[in-house]
Amino acid sequence: MTVLARSELEASPLADLHAIANQVGLEGFRRLRKAELIDAILGETVSSAEADAPQEERDGAESASRTRRRRPARSRRAPEDDAGEDSDDADVDEGVASEDTDAGTGTPARRGRRRGSRGGAASADAPARSSSRDSSPAAEPSSRSGARSDRDGEGAQDAGRIAAGVVEVLGNGSAFLRVDPPEPSDEDVYISAAQVRRCELVSGDRVTGPVRTPRRSERYPSLVRIDTINGASADSVSDGVRYDELPVDWPRERLALGSEDPTLEAIEWMTPLGKGSRVVIVGARHAGKSETLRRALEAVQGREELDVSLVLVGARPEEISQWREGPVAPAAALTFAATADSQDQAVERAIDAAKRVAARGGNALVAIDSLDGLHPQAARKALAAARNLRDSGSLTVIATAERPLGGETTVIALDATLTSTGHQPILDLVNSATLKPELLVGEDGAETITKARAAAVEAAG
Repeated sequence: MTVLARSELEASPLADLHAIANQVGLEGFRRLRKAELIDAILGETVSSAEADAPQEERDGAESASRTRRRRPARSRRAPEDDAGEDSDDADVDEGVASEDTDAGTGTPARRGRRRGSRGGAASADAPARSSSRDSSPAAEPSSRSGARSDRDGEGAQDAGRIAAGVVEVLGNGSAFLRVDPPEPSDEDVYISAAQVRRCELVSGDRVTGPVRTPRRSERYPSLVRIDTINGASADSVSDGVRYDELPVDWPRERLALGSEDPTLEAIEWMTPLGKGSRVVIVGARHAGKSETLRRALEAVQGREELDVSLVLVGARPEEISQWREGPVAPAAALTFAATADSQDQAVERAIDAAKRVAARGGNALVAIDSLDGLHPQAARKALAAARNLRDSGSLTVIATAERPLGGETTVIALDATLTSTGHQPILDLVNSATLKPELLVGEDGAETITKARAAAVEAAG
C-alpha cells in the first residue's frame, strides 16, 4: 500500500478522508476531527506499508507511527474560554451576516421557504439532511466541516429537559430562545434557521420544546423541535392558511401621524394612510422622499400596536449613518454599491418577517428606502405584500421611488421645486391620491380632499 502524503490529505475534503478511513479499516473515524483523522489515516497506511518494506525501513516507520499516535488530540473549548466574550450573537454568528448588514456588503442568500407540515413535527435533526443544518452557527468551524453526525451518539437529547422562552431572530435567519429575556444568558437555546422558517417564528414569540446537549465544539444546546408557539400547539399555528390566501379588505383604520410638520399634516388629511396600505412616496431626485419617510417613521415609532421595521437599500452612506443615529434603526442597510440581488434579499427577509406578524393578528409596518435599486419584480412583490387581513392583522408598506409602480393604494407625490425653494408643504396634491379615502376619513373628509385637488388643478392650469 502507498503511504499517503500529509499535504495530500490536508487538501482533501472530509468526505474523501472518510472514504479512505473506511478502506483502511479505521474504527470510529466519524468521531474524529479532520486533523485527528489525518493522523489516524497516516498511522494505518504506514502500518500496512511496513509489511512490504525492508526491516530497517519498517523500524523507522514504526517509530514515526508511535510518535504520531502519541500526538495529543486538540481538546474542545473549555467553558471558561467563553468568559468575558462580548455577546452571544458576536460569538455564535461566525461567518454569517449580522442583522445590521454593513453598507454595500450585501446580505446572505435567502433560502427557499416551505410550508405545509411544520411545527411540532419539525425536529432539529431534520435539517441535518440539508445545507441549513450544516450552516448552523451554533457549531464552531470544526463542526461545520462535517464531523458531527448523530450516528456517533453525540448531542443526545437532554433527559426530560423542556426549554421555554422568547424567540430572538438573528439577521442570518437563525434564532435564540432567550430563557431570561431580554438579556442573553448561558442557558439560551439555539434554534436553526430551518425551524424558524418552518414554524414561521418572529422575534417575541414564546415557544417551548425539548432540548439536546451541544455536540462537539458547539457552545449552545439546540432545540430538538418546537412544541408550542404562544401557548398554542405548533402544528395548529403552522398548518394554517398561507398568507397570500388569507381574505383581505380595503384599509379601514387610519394611520394617524399626529405631527406638526406641515408636509406630514397635508399627507395625513389629503392622502390618508391606513393600516394595510401600499404607499409609495414618489418624486424627482432631491424632492425630499427619504426625509419625508424618516419624519413619518418618527411620528409612528414607539406605538405598541405597531411593529415597525426599516430597510435601507441603494442608500447613500451618509443617510445610513443618519438613520442609525435616529429612533428607527434599520434592520438592513446597503449602499447603492450593493448588487440588486443583495437588495432584493434584504427586502424579502423584512417582508417575510412582517407577514408572520400580520398573519398572527399583529400590525406590521415595513419602510423601504428605496425601491429603485431592486429588480422590478422584487419591488412589485414587496409592495404587493401589504394588505389589511380580514380576520387577522395588517401589513403596511411605505416605500420611496422615483415613480409609482402600479397597485398602490396611496401615492404621495412630492414637488422638487417646492423642496428646493424651502416652501411647505412640499406635497404635490395634483399627482397624489388615496383609493377609497372615505373608508379612512369619512364621506366629508373625502369630499374635502376632492375639492382641494380640484382647486390645486385649477391653480396649476
